[in-house]
Amino acid sequence: MSKKTIFFDMDGVLVNFESGIERLSDEVKEQYKGRLDEVPGIFALMDPIPGAREAVRLLAKHYDVYILSTSPWNNPTAASDKIEWVKKHMNEIFHKRVILTHHKELCQGDYLIDDRSKNGASEFKGEWIHLGSKEFPDMDAVLSYLLM
Repeated sequence: MSKKTIFFDMDGVLVNFESGIERLSDEVKEQYKGRLDEVPGIFALMDPIPGAREAVRLLAKHYDVYILSTSPWNNPTAASDKIEWVKKHMNEIFHKRVILTHHKELCQGDYLIDDRSKNGASEFKGEWIHLGSKEFPDMDAVLSYLLM
């Protein structure tokens, strides 16, 4: 019997976007005000969300796991930075298991853990686990649900 599939979004689920912003100079923050996800190199500066790697490792024992993320269209380094982030922080789990798309609803799987409804997350054909919602306020709630 095959394992069910879980897709993990990166930013806000595995990756602390704010940690990258904190590392930018004031000049860069001002230059890219309102569009910080377009700063070249920003995705390489980010830290993992505390506990996220451990949660993924636990879920990977029971599920087939992938990353399903969006690369900002107007950031020339975002896609490669995201791949490098995975190699640095989670390569042992997600080696060649990264999908970058603006249409998450086109991917087939059982669960998508995402903190936002954008880029097709809310139209995902499996079950969208809305991290940060009332039902799933944090990764502990997600673990409880998926490991019950």
